[in-house]
Amino acid sequence: MPTRMPTIDVDAAWAAFERRDHRWDGRVIGAVKTTGIYCKPSCPARRPKREHVEFFPDGEAARTAGYRACLRCKPDEVGRDRGAVARAVKLIEEAEEAPRLDELAAAVGYAPHHFQRLFTREMGVSPAAYARGVRAGRAQSNLHKDKSVTEAIYDSGYSAPSRFYADARDRMGMTPSAWRDGGRGETIRYAMLDTPLGRMLVAATSKGICRLTFDEDVEALKRRFPNADVVPADTAMASLISGVLQAIETPAAAPDLPIDVAGTAFQEAVWRELRKIPAGETRSYADIAAAIGDPKATRAVGTANGSNPVAILVPCHRVIRSDGTLGGYAGGLERKRKLLAAEGAGWKEQGSLDL
Repeated sequence: MPTRMPTIDVDAAWAAFERRDHRWDGRVIGAVKTTGIYCKPSCPARRPKREHVEFFPDGEAARTAGYRACLRCKPDEVGRDRGAVARAVKLIEEAEEAPRLDELAAAVGYAPHHFQRLFTREMGVSPAAYARGVRAGRAQSNLHKDKSVTEAIYDSGYSAPSRFYADARDRMGMTPSAWRDGGRGETIRYAMLDTPLGRMLVAATSKGICRLTFDEDVEALKRRFPNADVVPADTAMASLISGVLQAIETPAAAPDLPIDVAGTAFQEAVWRELRKIPAGETRSYADIAAAIGDPKATRAVGTANGSNPVAILVPCHRVIRSDGTLGGYAGGLERKRKLLAAEGAGWKEQGSLDL
């Protein structure tokens, strides 16, 4: 039985080629009929006329049709590069102690300096930052188990407690003991805001906003951090509150507010990518998955969106389905419509939208 070729949205593919979108590399191949050459979307070569281009799911399909690979953009190396990054990710996640860059690069057959750039481009973070995320994720899990803090630190792959305390401050805004013990010893200030979208809870540590949600109250915040000192906002928090309201009411002029959140390495990669989406634009779940180097993780991206603890500031509302419909939103679809409309972004209740 012949193999069915995957369906390609040719309009979306052409748009990716026009903007030289590296996030589409590995997802589609463009072949030029007049030259007999196929390229990846980010190829720097001059763009041919649209009518001279046809699209294929991969280089093998293009070669079968009689095309040859572009010597400038080397489209067939995309799969090799992403395979190397995937192997490195597995090595990092399975290692008891984070491997050094030269060890990772040698294991996947690349020069260290080249692999550093490649990994960072594909994952959005350096190998060292990814390893820190993995260790911190393990530590968060271990700190909730019946282990001492020291046991949790060493079991998570840290060579010394001082390394984890430094990472924990950078990532969680709390010491390990406080995280394990429901925020004990920490002060979290909160306010309930009346916004055009309804009531919102905003809460912040000394480092930044740690919670910004709809339909949640101070009791929910206290359940999340049962041993923290949860107190009403003071004058020092006024600028954060003002910034949140500005982000909702005039998103194009929103200030860059500090946030204090932590998640798994995958969640944080998704959240970083969300913060890159400008007001007035949208991305599909598939676009985000491709941007973080895991094109098959569309569903996982949706889950990470739903786990976003800081609505608006990490703009998960700007992610919609590939067919242009809204998809889900923790704050409700009506709020998502209002947010996108206020930003001047487009979507469709039915049909498709080329992103």
